[in-house]
Amino acid sequence: MSVEAELIAPAELGTSVVSDKGESIAPQAKEAASGLLDQGDAMTSLAQQAPSVVERMQDFLLVGGPVVWILLGFSIIALSIVLVKLWQFALLRPESNRDVTQALALWRAGEHGQATVVLKRNRPVSELVYIAMRGVLNVRQDMDLLKDELERVAALRLNQLRALLRPLEVIATLSPLLGLLGTVLGMITAFQRMEAAGNQVDPSVLSGGIWQALLTTAVGLAVAIPVVVIHSWLERKVERVAAVMSDSVTQVFTGQQISVVAEPELEELKRAA
Repeated sequence: MSVEAELIAPAELGTSVVSDKGESIAPQAKEAASGLLDQGDAMTSLAQQAPSVVERMQDFLLVGGPVVWILLGFSIIALSIVLVKLWQFALLRPESNRDVTQALALWRAGEHGQATVVLKRNRPVSELVYIAMRGVLNVRQDMDLLKDELERVAALRLNQLRALLRPLEVIATLSPLLGLLGTVLGMITAFQRMEAAGNQVDPSVLSGGIWQALLTTAVGLAVAIPVVVIHSWLERKVERVAAVMSDSVTQVFTGQQISVVAEPELEELKRAA
């Protein structure tokens, strides 16, 4: 073999190896490129769908007319009120009565000072129980005045918890009525178009007017249903807080009397035995 052949043979061998590697890598590169193209197509389709949803919402607002705009405003107001009330209840935790239960147990056991210490007075029920305990321990406190003060504080705290619930009730009541009003107005418009068309009535005119009219009813119900549910839930929470207030304050007064009466009865039972 000549020197030129020996030099050419390794070069040809290297070229064949490179070509084999290139042929093995090529399908993987094609698959990766196709995957990137598919992802790009998916992102493009999502980008195309996003404006379509926004445009559809705009079309609903334009088709529904002022009634849908009013219902949209109602939904924003209702959402704001719900967020404020959830923040208020989460901050006060008015239904949490673990400290009240512990304080009443200490109160019945005669540890009056410790009972007032464990109460968290930033909560409505705990504040009311603290006022009742301090009033009972103050021998110079008039019981009638103490009960009036307890009623005043209880009414004030319950009114704070009920704040903004009335607007929710109004929105829940008016939303379906506004939707029905929009439906009636839309039907009137549809029949006016039919009358104007005369004998050449196009069914699409009537069907288009009907679905436009029913759109307002659907929006009104969509706003009213969740507002009714949330309003009932919040109202029920306030009712439970009022019941816990009444029960806890009553236990403060009865617990003091039971602890005083229990000792003579115990002595009588010992004598009878």
